[in-house]
Amino acid sequence: MFSYCTDPTTLEGLSWLSCYLTTGKHMGLYWAFGTVLILLAITAPAALMFGFGGAMAARSNVLPMRWFGKGYIAIVRGVPDIAFFLFFVIALDQGFEWMRHQYLCPDWDQPIRQGNDFVVCQAAKLPLGDAPQWVHEVYGFFTAVLTFAIVFGAFAANVLFGAMNAVPKGQIETAQAYGMTPAQIFRRITVPQMWVYALPGLSNLWMVLIKATPLLFLLGVEDIVYWARELGSSKTPRFTDYPHGDWRLWYFLGLLVFYLSFTKLSEFVLERIMKRLTHGQATLGGAS
Repeated sequence: MFSYCTDPTTLEGLSWLSCYLTTGKHMGLYWAFGTVLILLAITAPAALMFGFGGAMAARSNVLPMRWFGKGYIAIVRGVPDIAFFLFFVIALDQGFEWMRHQYLCPDWDQPIRQGNDFVVCQAAKLPLGDAPQWVHEVYGFFTAVLTFAIVFGAFAANVLFGAMNAVPKGQIETAQAYGMTPAQIFRRITVPQMWVYALPGLSNLWMVLIKATPLLFLLGVEDIVYWARELGSSKTPRFTDYPHGDWRLWYFLGLLVFYLSFTKLSEFVLERIMKRLTHGQATLGGAS
């Protein structure tokens, strides 16, 4: 922080604003932008892996696996996204603690479910009560990422399942005629060919994932929405050296610009990828 920021009451105009925007809490806001980008960088490939596994299970010849895959895909229909997020983050947290409880506290003689309460031994708590703050933050971020990956993996599974089925049957039959095994057909024909059919749906899913990142706020992670609300609300001289009125409009306007810019950049990148995938590929009209 600049040396002249030690006495904000003597500052005016741009000097006051520059000091205000470099306070410790504003550093938290700037770090939160990185949190969102890290979430997207981890969640996107993780959701794609969940989706690929779900789509493969839905196409399996093993009946229980097919039921599991189709059931996983079916969770994307009929239930609001926020219900999934709130359910999975609680279910994952309690599931992890239950497993630790079974291992660490085998002599526990009390029921874990006590009415509406979920009670495990102190050693099984995640994180531990005496853990430093950063451990709580990392654990919250981890459960949020896993929740995002499971939920968006179901969407991705739906897209990939349809893309796999869209691969022309003639190519599959030709591969069979050449004596390829089902595993070879899947690896050499289905997977390489499906991406051109999957990319439009995956592109839309990426945009939805970007727009869903403010749900981190509901999952207890101090993201950009949390900081925008915290910093933009009215501040009085009693609580801060930088008092101001209700500035939430300007903070959320900044978030609007950030998300619009990021989605526009994503559209440009995805369009380039689509052109690369379809280069030289024949279309229904006969053109390439």
